[in-house]
Amino acid sequence: MASVTIYTRQGCGYCSRAKALLTSKGVDFTEIDATGNAQLRQEMIEKSGGSTFPQIFINGTHIGGCDDLHGLDRAAKLDPMLAN
Repeated sequence: MASVTIYTRQGCGYCSRAKALLTSKGVDFTEIDATGNAQLRQEMIEKSGGSTFPQIFINGTHIGGCDDLHGLDRAAKLDPMLAN
């Protein structure tokens, strides 16, 4: 199974949707809650280039946010990525 990391913040509906999709696929993921933590938010921005939540990485590769994750799933590309 792939290594998945997701940067989140509390109260974020997109974060909840992304985590729900990953959970529905039985994926264990590392959640980094950056709520109120400027250092973690800056780390996320530096790694991803994105400033919105969530930011998701699969096997160290930035895949984007919630919409990107769901788009990969609709295109039948997410499962193969998660299987690696």
